[in-house]
Amino acid sequence: MRRNFLSWLGRSALGATLGGGVLTAARAQAPARKPVRTLTVGIVPQQSASELARVWIPVLGALSERAGLSLRFATAPDIPAFEKRLAAGAYDVAYMNPYHYSVFAQKPGYVAFAKEKGRRLRGLVVVRKDSMIKDMKELAGQQIAFPAPAAFAATVLVRAEFERMGVPITPVFVKSHESVYLNVAQRQIEAGGGIVRTLQTMDAPVRDELRVLWQTKDYTPHAFAAHPRVPAADLQALRAAMLTADSDPRMRSVLEGIGFKGFDAAQDAEWNDVRALGISTLAALLKE
Repeated sequence: MRRNFLSWLGRSALGATLGGGVLTAARAQAPARKPVRTLTVGIVPQQSASELARVWIPVLGALSERAGLSLRFATAPDIPAFEKRLAAGAYDVAYMNPYHYSVFAQKPGYVAFAKEKGRRLRGLVVVRKDSMIKDMKELAGQQIAFPAPAAFAATVLVRAEFERMGVPITPVFVKSHESVYLNVAQRQIEAGGGIVRTLQTMDAPVRDELRVLWQTKDYTPHAFAAHPRVPAADLQALRAAMLTADSDPRMRSVLEGIGFKGFDAAQDAEWNDVRALGISTLAALLKE
């Protein structure tokens, strides 16, 4: 089974995802009397579609086998497009940032059921390792790279800190966390916003060129949330597969690719720390 899956992955993964499309992660075998149900899993595009496909398809494939479901990888060209697809209920299950969850739990009604194990979310500001910048105030008047206007920790929290300190900056939105780090490492821009996990999963040649200048306080991390149309039995099977994933050596291996140690159960109220901030960046999407 594993050999067949890896062979299929090598033939199909990159070409099917470059446009932000959908790709079946695994075709789980089941008795003829019980057809396998397919769930589309939307992953927030913090990295390029090809990189997301490379690291997430093995995870979804292994979870497919454990849950007895067919989990299909999906993403979007950039974070604003992902937000519109969330608003339209395009994904059966989605991995979304904390602010996204606070919005799209209202409409179309996504419900959180899991989160990354043992992680709290922090935003950070990176500069080049050899930069002379030692303090956030020294970035006054500079262009700062951000992934998207509503990227919670990497953009919203970081920009709020600049405003709190009275430091004027010019935000430049570059579509993904990966693009932020590349722009800073390649000296295209002085500094950028990101998060700990995506920085840690960057390729070493880029990561090693960067230095963390500042970090936010921590918050509840990204949510795995299900659309209300997902049958309760399917959601229960997926949740059970996720919560026991770190007991499986194969799962632990593929989870390393996304920088996870495993999954924890989650409930809606855990994101009240984000709701308390009163962020309204995406309020217009709820009215469409």
